Amino acid sequence: MAAARVHTYTTETVWTGNAGEGTRTYRSFDRLGDTTAPGRPVLEASADPAVSTRADTSRWNPELLLVASLSQCHMLWYLHFCSVNGVEVTAYRDPAEGSMEEEGARGGRFTRVVLRPQVEIADPAMTERALALHKDARQACYIANSVTFPVDHEPVVTVRPPTP
Repeated sequence: MAAARVHTYTTETVWTGNAGEGTRTYRSFDRLGDTTAPGRPVLEASADPAVSTRADTSRWNPELLLVASLSQCHMLWYLHFCSVNGVEVTAYRDPAEGSMEEEGARGGRFTRVVLRPQVEIADPAMTERALALHKDARQACYIANSVTFPVDHEPVVTVRPPTP
């Protein structure tokens, strides 16, 4: 058995919400931060508006990022498996959704994420194979394998209409 390869990911998050008084009071600071990684654009972040009245809804929040990470990981593995299995994907979108329960002072936790990949393929004969490859992608996804809540899939596969 081969030794596991270890990958390291480095990011830096900097709080940018000091409105001049630091965290002196609950309302004296903004829930803003910038996250960076080497060679990548700045990711502007804030709190989830569902849990903080001081959130900036134009920015990403950790909860959205978690759902997006699961969706992106699944998509990348799925496209890989389609490519090596002869399934030509011509379009892909995933209106994913996550559910989180607040537990009062204890915080909260995600209870489920549902990925709803809408995949368009070129060959109608590959429809069943295209659907089946979602299972392979789920098993390979590093992010889905790292969470303790269910990550469910409701894929739909359609065939690209023939060009006139």
